[in-house]
Amino acid sequence: MKYEKLDLLFNETLVIKVNHADDPVFYVFDYQKRHLNMEFQHFHTYYEVYVLIDDAATHIIEGEYFSLQRGDIVLLKPMCLHKSLYPEHENPKSRLIIAFQFPLPSGFERQTERLLSLFDEKVPIYRFEPAILQSIIKLFNEIYLMGTSSIPGSDLMIHHTFQKILWIIATNRKANRYAKQEIVDSITQKIYEITSYMHSHFEEDLPLAEIALKFSISPFYLSRQFKEVTGTTYITYLQLVRVRNAQNLLLYSNTSIRDICSRCGFSSFSQFNRVFHKYCNMNPTEFRKDVNHQSQLLLRQSDPERNAHASLPRILQSPEEQEGKRSEMHRQGAKIIERQ
Repeated sequence: MKYEKLDLLFNETLVIKVNHADDPVFYVFDYQKRHLNMEFQHFHTYYEVYVLIDDAATHIIEGEYFSLQRGDIVLLKPMCLHKSLYPEHENPKSRLIIAFQFPLPSGFERQTERLLSLFDEKVPIYRFEPAILQSIIKLFNEIYLMGTSSIPGSDLMIHHTFQKILWIIATNRKANRYAKQEIVDSITQKIYEITSYMHSHFEEDLPLAEIALKFSISPFYLSRQFKEVTGTTYITYLQLVRVRNAQNLLLYSNTSIRDICSRCGFSSFSQFNRVFHKYCNMNPTEFRKDVNHQSQLLLRQSDPERNAHASLPRILQSPEEQEGKRSEMHRQGAKIIERQ
């Protein structure tokens, strides 16, 4: 089942915002065309929905490889490591990214938790038959129209309509037709089996030689192919997985830093400090104490399409950064709409 076209209203220069990322309730509907591939898996402190509008792409979730086609919907819970991949030397791919968070509403906690449980599925990717998908697209189009209007109260209706989208997905959960496909390239398949294993066993000692033995591949060939497939070396990938999980514990738990060191697979406290500083430009203690900027720092470090002068993702830009970006986008005919 492949769709030739989605009847989704789309403007690649449009960003619809409801509130700011540090508010209890916020939404960002980011209409994008992208072709750059992420350097490494990253995670967010908020929920994310990814809708592929173009023909094909790939998503890596916690080191596991998933092929996507037009109309697929990916649901990513907070702190879930992921990245998207697009075929090189092709035109940019259209996708809609929705970032959001909201508290459990009083009196409807259980019902809302049921909706958000969609994000906890082992394979959080949804592929529906045309009638179901069209009902979802219709609601996204309603959000598009409300987001580009100046009608008072439309921000509340955007929130309500988005919850209807989650409700449709939840009530049709058993109709999900997504099935994970095997990768045609056997060595690529094996490398992503290894990265998936690393994500679930990062707290253990994982020397390359033992992993090579476990997956029946020579250490030299594994080292060379790992860099070819993932874009980074085995040891760098393992360190980044451990650092990302350490960041999570530093931000959202009261676990002692020494316990975090051992729980994330570092052999010594000095190694933990050295590796953490290498990727975060500060030690774990400084990272935990930097309460004013820790989430922004985390996401700036994880910016998937960063370069030497990368800015924060549009979701997290400050008013000053947004104003500068707005001026630049205005000159290019782009449009950012904030609902407040």
